[in-house]
Amino acid sequence: MRRMGIDPGLSGAVVILEDGQPIEWMRMPTYMIGKSNRVNGAALASFINGSEVELAIIEQVHAMPKQGVTSMFTFGHACGTVMGVLGALEIPVASITPQEWKKRAGLVGKDKDAARSKALEIWPHWRVLDKKGEGQAMADAALIARFA
Repeated sequence: MRRMGIDPGLSGAVVILEDGQPIEWMRMPTYMIGKSNRVNGAALASFINGSEVELAIIEQVHAMPKQGVTSMFTFGHACGTVMGVLGALEIPVASITPQEWKKRAGLVGKDKDAARSKALEIWPHWRVLDKKGEGQAMADAALIARFA
C-alpha cells in the first residue's frame, strides 16, 4: 500500500511510503510572488500525479496564538494549495493532528529534531535524514504517513 505523508508548510515536505518504506520524497515546492513565497501547485501535482498513492495523510493545522496575520495567511494558502491539488487528482485525504502522530511516534514533549532521530531509527539508510533542516521536514512527513 502506498501512503503519502504531507507536512503542508512552505518548509514542509511530501513523502510516499510503500509498505512502510520511503520510496519518493520532495521538499514542498515553492516559488516567489513579489516578496511572498507560495506553494507551487503545478510542481506538487507533477510529483504526485501517477504515484499510485492510495491515501494522502496531511497534518491538520490551525492558527496558533501570537502568530502574525501575514504568516497565518501564507500558511493557510499553502495548506489550501495542497488540498486543492489532492482534490483535483482525486486522491483520498485523511488528516492527523500533530499531537496524534507525535503521541503514536513517542515524540510528545520532545524537541523538533526528535522526529528526525526517530525516523533515523526506523529508516537508518535514508540519507536525506542526515541533513538537519531538510531531514526534519522529511522525517515529519514520513512519520505522519507511518503513524496515521
